[in-house]
Amino acid sequence: MKQLLDVSTLIALIWPEHVNFAKAKAWRKGKTLVLCPITELGFVRVSTSPAFNLTMEDARKALADFIADEKPEFIAADRRALDGIPAPSSAKTTDWYLANLAKAHDLQRATLDAKAKHPAASFV
Repeated sequence: MKQLLDVSTLIALIWPEHVNFAKAKAWRKGKTLVLCPITELGFVRVSTSPAFNLTMEDARKALADFIADEKPEFIAADRRALDGIPAPSSAKTTDWYLANLAKAHDLQRATLDAKAKHPAASFV
């Protein structure tokens, strides 16, 4: 099954300093990866935050290099926020949106969140 990466999984695959880098790289083997605008924007947002402190240019280059090297598929964020299973809390709205988007496209949402209880969630 194809895997729609969530933001944390995309970050773990790109940044060698990430605590889950080795785990994510091992998981990635043999899988077809998929990105959407939300995961790409989330990657840039987190990478330019104080946690990673990259410039916008460096964050965009890291994402562009990942796309060039890994050649993930791309889907549009083409579902309404009200489509699919409702999020259990405000903190999970984006996670549930991505899982609902994955399910609508016959994908799984690849996540590092072991507590993800959405039927379309796939734990890395």
